[in-house]
Amino acid sequence: MSNRTIGLADELQAYLLEVSLREPEILAELRRETMAMPRASMQIAPEQGQFMALLVQLVGARRILEVGTFTGYSALVMALAQPPGGRIVACDVSEEWTAIARRYWARARVADRIDLRLGPAVETLDALVEAGETGTFDLAFIDADKSNYRTYYERALTLLRPGGLICVDNTLWGGSLTNPAKDDPDTRAIRAFNAALRDDPRIALSLVPIGDGLTLARKAEIAVA
Repeated sequence: MSNRTIGLADELQAYLLEVSLREPEILAELRRETMAMPRASMQIAPEQGQFMALLVQLVGARRILEVGTFTGYSALVMALAQPPGGRIVACDVSEEWTAIARRYWARARVADRIDLRLGPAVETLDALVEAGETGTFDLAFIDADKSNYRTYYERALTLLRPGGLICVDNTLWGGSLTNPAKDDPDTRAIRAFNAALRDDPRIALSLVPIGDGLTLARKAEIAVA
């Protein structure tokens, strides 16, 4: 028994994956290809992907918003978990990275449910609001530039239905948030973001220590002024 979250030594991490990970081969192939890239650390961990797939199923997320797609692992894992008729709007700025994503989405036969929009994500989110899609999404996943996390979060909260779920990646930031010597813009942005969500009455909140930290924020059923 323990009254605090245990740390995961390498052996325990390996055991966790051995007894729980059910990663389809198409996802494993995409993960291996991405791991050979210079920016491989931007990819989510497979156990986090599996956890997100479970969240998609629990929420019954037919409409998903993704901010930050990279090579497409998170979009693919969520698309595979969606019910029939599911749709993902995926926002990214890189044609190079998302070209890999498109290839795997096509192989997995989910390309028709992923609407990839290349360009600044804030512009894409604002366009969705202007198009009257406020309150129509079931789930949002944010994993992009950290300085804009608060902006992405606010737009996602607007686009989400009451009871919808926002998932935000990297909110433990490699364990560096408690190090006073770390004072770069990204670290400051995540500290400020975490503190803001702690005090936000519009959501129910949990920061889950999986991967690099995954914050879950459930939008209140009744609007809070």
